[in-house]
Amino acid sequence: MGDRPILHEYAASGNCYKIRLTAALLEYPIERREYDIMKGETRTPDFLANVNANGRIPVLQVEGRFLPESNAACFWLADGTHLVPHDRFERADMLHWMFFEQYNHEPNVATLRFWMKWIGADNLSDAQRMQLPLKQAAGVAALKLMDEHLESRDWLAGQNLSLADIALYAYTHVAEEGGLFALSDYPALQRWIARVEAEPGYIRMG
Repeated sequence: MGDRPILHEYAASGNCYKIRLTAALLEYPIERREYDIMKGETRTPDFLANVNANGRIPVLQVEGRFLPESNAACFWLADGTHLVPHDRFERADMLHWMFFEQYNHEPNVATLRFWMKWIGADNLSDAQRMQLPLKQAAGVAALKLMDEHLESRDWLAGQNLSLADIALYAYTHVAEEGGLFALSDYPALQRWIARVEAEPGYIRMG
C-alpha cells in the first residue's frame, strides 16, 4: 500500500466522517490530521499553499498528492472493492445518489446542523435566517425522497451497501442535531440507518 493516506479533517464534519467510515469498513489504515475550522485553520497561507487552495476540508493526501472533495476521496479508497457495485448501471446509480447527497442533501441537512449547533440560532446573519425555511423544506424533501426509496429496498443503489449509503448516512444520522428535522418521521430511513450501523467495521463519528 505504501505510505498511509493522510486525512486532513475536522472530526465533527460529516464530509470528513464519511471518509473515515469508508476506510474503517474496508480495514484501510489512514492517518488523521485535525484542523479547527472555527479558528480558520484551513484558511492559513500554509494550508492554502500546501493542502487545498480552496481552503476546505476534507482532503485526502496520497503519497504527496492531495485529493479534495469527500466523495472523491471515498471513491479513491473504495475503487475496486465491494463498496462499488460491479454492475454498470448500479455503479452509475451509486454516483447518482452521491451527486444527490452533495447537491440536494448536504447543502440543507448538513448546513442547518452547522448553523444551529455551531453558529447558534441567535448568531445567524439576516441572510441565514431568511434561508432557514427554504433549507428546512429542501432538507425535508431530501429525507422524504430517501425514505420512500428505501421502503422497498435495503440499500440506496444495488443489492449491498455501497458508497451511496456511506455518503448519505454521514449527515442523515445526525440530522436531528440541528433541531429542525425529526428522523422519527422517516421509518424506512431509520431502518436503513440501523443496517449501516450493523455493518462489520462500522465506526461512530468523532
